[in-house]
Amino acid sequence: MATKYGKTLSLSIAVACLALLAPGLAQAASSKASGATGDRAMNTMATSAEQRTAAEMVSGQAHLRTTLDAKKLQAGKQFEAVLDDDIQLKNGPELPHGTELVGEVTTDRTQPNGSSQLGLRFTEAKLKDGQVVPIRAMIAGVANPVYVSNQTTYSNAPISWNKNILQMDQIGALNNSVDFHSKIDSSNSGVFVATKKDDVKLESGSQFSLAIEARKSAGTHNGA
Repeated sequence: MATKYGKTLSLSIAVACLALLAPGLAQAASSKASGATGDRAMNTMATSAEQRTAAEMVSGQAHLRTTLDAKKLQAGKQFEAVLDDDIQLKNGPELPHGTELVGEVTTDRTQPNGSSQLGLRFTEAKLKDGQVVPIRAMIAGVANPVYVSNQTTYSNAPISWNKNILQMDQIGALNNSVDFHSKIDSSNSGVFVATKKDDVKLESGSQFSLAIEARKSAGTHNGA
């Protein structure tokens, strides 16, 4: 009888404990679910912001006017590229073929393994009539210069940008020795990183695939 009574008492205590714990467990589960929902909402908001940015941009192709050698450049140094096609900015004027795109070096440093890194940011477009249009651009792809041999033109042109390209990670972008990275909402147009203990060097004529938008002011864009 004592044993039976003890088992009954233990069972009653266990049931009572579960009853007391149930509200807390339910609240914890609810908090966890709410947290997960919040994380998803934040990710959705970030994606929507990137998509809104992309919606204001248009595709363009350009090539470097001069060689960019990380060993000879410092942050803040200007560079120029030339637009290869006519594009109509959604929130600005038309940029005709031959428009000069001006940018600046944003990073120029040596990595711990001895390789170099070169960041670029496009800041403005100079039209032939003298008008200067502040711009922001993402480099969506890069390729070596076009060259001609025996009357045959060789080109490994970068793919054209489209609104689904919000980030680009191009491994072995130039001669399998330089990787390239860019994001639609970054303050940089793109960053080049040497994969070996070597220099980042973009030859004159190097080709860029771009996503371009006009800026209301010359201030830098907030981003990573």
